Amino acid sequence: MTPASAPPVHPLAAPLATDPDPSLTGDRRVGVLVCHGFTGQPASVKPWAQALAGRGYAVEVPRLPGHGTTWQDLNGYRWEDWYAEVRAAHRRLLERCDVVVLAGLSMGGALVLRLAADVESSDQVAGVVVVNPAVATKRLDVKLLPVLKHLVPSFRGITDDIRKPGVTEHGYPRAPLKAVHSMMRAWPVLVADLPRVTAPVLYARSAVDHVVDESSEPLITSRVSSRDVTVLRLPDSYHVATLDNDLPLLVEETAAFVARVTSG
Repeated sequence: MTPASAPPVHPLAAPLATDPDPSLTGDRRVGVLVCHGFTGQPASVKPWAQALAGRGYAVEVPRLPGHGTTWQDLNGYRWEDWYAEVRAAHRRLLERCDVVVLAGLSMGGALVLRLAADVESSDQVAGVVVVNPAVATKRLDVKLLPVLKHLVPSFRGITDDIRKPGVTEHGYPRAPLKAVHSMMRAWPVLVADLPRVTAPVLYARSAVDHVVDESSEPLITSRVSSRDVTVLRLPDSYHVATLDNDLPLLVEETAAFVARVTSG
């Protein structure tokens, strides 16, 4: 479902796409799909993606439908729309790369796990990197969403959970409930399909996260079928670790992981 017309896109919300440099990646054309989270936009993950591009990896950072505009616009989109854009970005990477790794922040992590569960080829998904991904929550008000979404258009926003002073992800001040409900309805199906994820997984988790609680971590790390699961702790970051103090650590560990799982 999409609105009849969308408002202008934020200047920093443009997608990012770069070409591979095989001379830096062992003569293989390696791509990394990097996906932002719910109510965020590409700017929230671009420093991460750009650092990987500097290592010779082709990157795709799509703008998920309804993001980078207004929260009212986002309320007209659903999980299926966001997933379709992630799949399209994946296909674009496959056109110019030999092998692809998936990476995502928060809901972006859930979306790339969904893709990893749906794709069987190891070249199409050589590995998965997730940062504070959300596939569950302990919040009790979630049970009321089927009713609340018809009565209240939005809740207070969940953006800018960043420990580093003066940094913003340029997200929405409100969280639209119809879109929230669509995202959360997709979680049980994804959790049930996590055993279909066989690719290596790097799971990065901030020491303090005011957005995604601890319930998602055991669901993901224990249910994926991959025998190659690494947990990375980010000691000096909040939820948006891709803009926070641990970004250098995240970049180094992600680059090392991508190099390892795509070495052929």
